[in-house]
Amino acid sequence: MRDLVDVDWLAERLGEPGLIVLDASMAPPGTDEALPTEGIPGAVRFDIDGRFSRHDEADGLGPVGVHDALAPDDLERELRAIGIRDGDRVVAYDAAGMFSSARAWWMLRAAGIDAAVLDGGLPAWVAAGHPLIPVSDSTGRMGDVTVRWDASAFVDADTTASALAEGDAAVLDARSPARFRGAEPDPRPDVRAGHMPGARSLHYAALAPGGRLLPEAELAARLREAAGEQRVIASCGSGVTAAVVALAATLVGRDATVYDGSWAEWGRADSGRPITTGA
Repeated sequence: MRDLVDVDWLAERLGEPGLIVLDASMAPPGTDEALPTEGIPGAVRFDIDGRFSRHDEADGLGPVGVHDALAPDDLERELRAIGIRDGDRVVAYDAAGMFSSARAWWMLRAAGIDAAVLDGGLPAWVAAGHPLIPVSDSTGRMGDVTVRWDASAFVDADTTASALAEGDAAVLDARSPARFRGAEPDPRPDVRAGHMPGARSLHYAALAPGGRLLPEAELAARLREAAGEQRVIASCGSGVTAAVVALAATLVGRDATVYDGSWAEWGRADSGRPITTGA
């Protein structure tokens, strides 16, 4: 299955055995937006704010506000709990069009699962005139998926710091330009404003205006402008929209990984990591 599919592709195949649709919607940080209770028919909730992220004190920010990946065994358990089976094909979407669905895709891809992102997400599905029904908590069947973890999908702060120091990778920050510059405060408490020294700004929305990814030629040009020919380490606020950069890189055949802790870890007031502000 391709890494990116459109509404027509999904509509033609919806209901096929082994094709699972996941609603990976989440509210942007610092907002109180309610998630839609209705979605694409047959969709199962993939709760990035809840069961599909690690929330522990080791993250440094307490139980809320970070989205570190689950350990492989924990991810396998949660995927089985919502009914994912070996051999399933999974399509992830979100209510914003292109915000958090790529994070679900990246996690599933790292787990060795055939997965794709729905370009345009729920807004594109609605605009095409397709129906909505309540999102489910599971597929209603017993899951048996085996996670085959690709450890190269994510890197930590030390690896990111080394890449910045050595210059052997381009660290691309998917947050808004204002947050990158430090012109806006971070929405999470006790997290400083600014960016990693040496990181480069590439707002995820610049790759997906209106919730749809740019054509591949334009994605390639944006990535080349931001990263040259270097491999990409994608970062953001907490590892969610960084996956949009990773998706764009994957689509154009570039090597990419995601800094899982992202700015929520690096920018923490007590992290000891250097920061800078400005363009």
